[in-house]
Amino acid sequence: MERLPDSAEAIRPGERPFSRPLPDPDDAGLVFIGRVLSPWKERRACPKNLREARERGEKAIVHVDAPFAEALVGLAPGTRVFLLTWLDRARRDLAVQMPRHAEAPRGTFTLRSPVRPNPIGLHLVEILSIDASRGRLEIDAVDVLDGTPLLDIKPYFPSVDAPPEG
Repeated sequence: MERLPDSAEAIRPGERPFSRPLPDPDDAGLVFIGRVLSPWKERRACPKNLREARERGEKAIVHVDAPFAEALVGLAPGTRVFLLTWLDRARRDLAVQMPRHAEAPRGTFTLRSPVRPNPIGLHLVEILSIDASRGRLEIDAVDVLDGTPLLDIKPYFPSVDAPPEG
């Protein structure tokens, strides 16, 4: 899928690209297992995080392609899962970024920005409904553009995924 034109493509003051060329975006040999269908058609309209997406009250659909739909067996409404997405329309070349909310530039690995060497999104969502035969999950919210490729779905286990209190 081709990246959408966006005024955010320009490098902002304080940002620096990586000092060496990065690999071609198609070199990892990853298999997309489906797509996320969201209400967000343009980057500027997309919520900046899941909290904001939930506050907007817009649900989303995860479509898992037929060859992978059988792997949904055992998931149920009310289950929380991690979605791993490929943020296909994000830049991949900035080591330092100037966030709109910050006073100074910050390293890419200190941010949750989609701009990163490997633009993999991580989204903890709740399944609201599921039709495994059609490869369709309705989820509570998502913070990605419509049509974002899906890499994987992993279960959330509070007993191992929640950090210890303290």
